[in-house]
Amino acid sequence: MCGIVGYIGYREAYPIVIKGLKRLEYRGYDSAGVMLFDGTDLKVSKTKGKVSDLEEKSSKEITTNGTIGIGHTRWATHGVPNDVNSHPHLSNSGNLAIVHNGIIENYEPLKKELLKRGYTFTSDTDTEVLVNLIEDVQKKDNLKLGKAVQVALNQVVGAYAICVFDKQKPDEIVVARLGSPLAIGVGEEEFFIASDASPFIEYTSNAIYLEDEEMAIVRLHKPLKIRKIKDDSLVDPYVQELQMNLEQIEKGGYDHFMLKEIYEQPNVIKDTYRGRLHANSGIIQMSGVEDNLEKFLQADRILIIACGTSWHAGLVAEYVIEEFARIPVEVEYASEFRYRNPIITNKDVVIAISQSGETADTLAAIKLAKEKGAFVFGVCNVVGSSISRETHAGAYTHAGPEIGVASTKAFTTQITILTMMALRLAKAKGTLSNSDFFRYLQELELIPEKVQEALNTNDIAKTIASIYKDATNCLYLGRGYNFPVALEGALKLKEISYIHAEGYPAAEMKHGPIALIDEKMPVVVIAPKQGHYDKVVSNIQEIKSRSGKIIAIVTKGDVQVKDLADHVIEIPETSDALSPLITTIPLQLLSYHIAVLRGCNVDQPRNLAKSVTVE
Repeated sequence: MCGIVGYIGYREAYPIVIKGLKRLEYRGYDSAGVMLFDGTDLKVSKTKGKVSDLEEKSSKEITTNGTIGIGHTRWATHGVPNDVNSHPHLSNSGNLAIVHNGIIENYEPLKKELLKRGYTFTSDTDTEVLVNLIEDVQKKDNLKLGKAVQVALNQVVGAYAICVFDKQKPDEIVVARLGSPLAIGVGEEEFFIASDASPFIEYTSNAIYLEDEEMAIVRLHKPLKIRKIKDDSLVDPYVQELQMNLEQIEKGGYDHFMLKEIYEQPNVIKDTYRGRLHANSGIIQMSGVEDNLEKFLQADRILIIACGTSWHAGLVAEYVIEEFARIPVEVEYASEFRYRNPIITNKDVVIAISQSGETADTLAAIKLAKEKGAFVFGVCNVVGSSISRETHAGAYTHAGPEIGVASTKAFTTQITILTMMALRLAKAKGTLSNSDFFRYLQELELIPEKVQEALNTNDIAKTIASIYKDATNCLYLGRGYNFPVALEGALKLKEISYIHAEGYPAAEMKHGPIALIDEKMPVVVIAPKQGHYDKVVSNIQEIKSRSGKIIAIVTKGDVQVKDLADHVIEIPETSDALSPLITTIPLQLLSYHIAVLRGCNVDQPRNLAKSVTVE
């Protein structure tokens, strides 16, 4: 989950590396560091804290000249966040520098062996073990850096994306990956290295994404060479044209990326169904589904695997697919699925959902499902990501880069994709009448403008936030399609404001959580007109009788809940099945404003990172 940046070329490396690290802070921000080669020696500066802290420190302690550099922003795995454990790490000789994203699982026996050989260690990290292992291999067998990296990596167990520099080979950087993403930007007489393309988007639109167990030797004035780590075979580089642009990764006048991404939802939902949804013609056309329609139609069941917010989107999909297409659906946490012995057959379809397309647990679950013969369909946002390459087929959400750590537009665009899939399968199976099918298509086409209308509740959400910003607990309740929205609303609040929050099916409140309710407990109830409205009203009355404070999300014009609730946020009406696309909007705004009023770092909440590429 750490962020890696590297540069080799004719420009000054320092500003490129620092700017790149700032763009990658969504991947981790416990500590940061930079290494520059000034033509003679390695200049290293690193510190606990954010990249801004590194920028201040490095300007005082190193010269920032040089056209070769590597940098790192860290999400701590081995070793607490401090200056010493920060990357880059140097080998004992001081010749090699490394930055690393991932975990070396067998670092302890490797470290013991290196200690016997006379190596010393100053940090608690597995990364320092790796750089010294590379140096040991290099010295013992008199190997060039590239070969030494290859031999060393064949001895390690775990996941990694690495950048290694040797001051005795000052015209090259060696990179490799297994389980953690790494991209190489290809420019004119220069190369960029990063965990994703955002650090080099303004310099080049050409990128190479390394596959698992591949390494590359990036040399000045020489063609790029990519090899398989296991067998040393050469791989033809595949250069892709980047789909993102600089504007997409800037805040665009908003105070935070999260707020910008909340407000982007009307447009990105439209981008997600553009070219796929033809409401007037009664057509949904998704090539990944069309090309594999029989696999879906003949499936005994659909298994959905995901983590976090994507898991909540999967829960919505369970309701929608079963309702529309009448195919049994099970939703699994990828982190649990991969470690039990699930029953999977070649009659199963597995849908894997991930914003980044790099989630380690989801990737491992995909591989397990494929080994057992299942057809695997990916839903992700990042073109060229590992999940998009590992699955048999899939669909991109086209949400654009999501920089805020707390997912917002990922949730609604994933639901959009999954709803279109459910409708297409229902059409093929004949489980929806033509009139209902057309009605849902037309309503889905109207969702962006209804989301825009829901965004107009921002000022109301901000006012409610000012009242409850000091709450210590919060309960979110929903029924049917909006139970997953309750889970997602609670997750957003605790992620960015650090207020303990739980989501429950409204009827389950009586089976325990009702004991928590008193005059200090805010309860957010999702109560649109469609769905189990009368049942939710009964749940609200139960809360009210125990002095709970009720914040209700209701359909515009609602009277009954309005009379009961302490606060209401009105949203436009839509069908029950599509309501999660709208009900989630005020919950995102409420969480955002509470976090801001509490002085929290909304885009970079503590202990979290955007892309979970380690277990």
